[in-house]
Amino acid sequence: MAVGYVYILASKRNGTLYVGVTSDLVRRIWEHKNDSVDGFTKRYGVHKFVWYEEHGTIEDAIQREKNIKRWRREWKLDLIEQLNPNWRDLYDDIV
Repeated sequence: MAVGYVYILASKRNGTLYVGVTSDLVRRIWEHKNDSVDGFTKRYGVHKFVWYEEHGTIEDAIQREKNIKRWRREWKLDLIEQLNPNWRDLYDDIV
């Protein structure tokens, strides 16, 4: 069972991206979608849940998030499209 998740939200296909990390994926994505926490995703309307990855420890997830945040944009887009080529919102898949 995973204890950490790295995820990417987008405003739309090829739009603004947000990379995050959490130990409770369903709760955290719900918070983003419902603007319940002030910050980047609320300010820029980044609510479409397009990619995630499970990790065995939260420390591994945090390290992966840091690495992905340093990536070039095109690498992040490729990562999304490997899992989710149609940029479908994946929220319903995890609830």
